[in-house]
Amino acid sequence: MPYIMTLVSLFAADSIIKYRIEKEKRPGDVTPCLNGKVVIKKYHNKGAMLNIGEQNQHFMAILSLVFSAFVTGIFVVTLSMKGKKLLNTGLALILGGAYSNTYDRLRRKYVVDYLSFQINTDKINNNLCKRLAQKFNAIVYNISDFGIILGSMLLVCSAK
Repeated sequence: MPYIMTLVSLFAADSIIKYRIEKEKRPGDVTPCLNGKVVIKKYHNKGAMLNIGEQNQHFMAILSLVFSAFVTGIFVVTLSMKGKKLLNTGLALILGGAYSNTYDRLRRKYVVDYLSFQINTDKINNNLCKRLAQKFNAIVYNISDFGIILGSMLLVCSAK
């Protein structure tokens, strides 16, 4: 039961934040937090991670749905297994994030992203490092993305 609560909580929290971002923010609005190290902004991601596949949104939605169904099957099977806490927690986080982003792809035709981290590039002298930092600054995430990343890390750690 705690795994299902983890999944539902992540889905619900991200859905509420996405709703508020859609309702309250205009594209281009930027709200700095933590001395500008974190930025809240509205971004419509029409593809997958880093806009991969944005030219074929329908395919990305189907792929997302198939992936979510496949991982759900694995999750259902592992729920009854003893000693799989790390695996089930990882799968719950992955699914909470996947369900939220898949819902967006199917309903909105894009994923609402809203969280960006900023590196101060003024003090970076190396051109390559400065360009990498600028690219990193341009990436926008949502809470579901972090659930998927953390869940994937737990999944890898659970494979003994």
